[in-house]
Amino acid sequence: MQHMMLKTKLHRARVTHAELEYEGSCAIDADLLEAAGIHEYEQIHIYNINNGERFTTYAIRAEAGSGVISINGAAARKASVNDLVIICAYVAVEQEALADFKPNLIYVDGDNRIVRRSNSIPLQAAS
Repeated sequence: MQHMMLKTKLHRARVTHAELEYEGSCAIDADLLEAAGIHEYEQIHIYNINNGERFTTYAIRAEAGSGVISINGAAARKASVNDLVIICAYVAVEQEALADFKPNLIYVDGDNRIVRRSNSIPLQAAS
């Protein structure tokens, strides 16, 4: 049996461009793609913190070191420049591998520069 698991996420990335007429769906700084382990043309899910939109698209490579997060094509209607988004990719993991599986979590600042890496999310406690 396989389980769909969080492979990686870019947490609270800032949208730098929203290009309705551009080919390709989400351009991501090549350094961030590499750090997150997201491949060009891989399916990604984008969760817009500002407006609650959630959509699926694919990743394309933007210039390394640019900090670019560009939501392109039809997806540009779901995000605006300066919106904060969470970009995730998922992977099928066999039941036997679940105990050792860890996601790759990348946290960025307001300029989309990596500030922290982790492989676990803190336990959410009841208040």
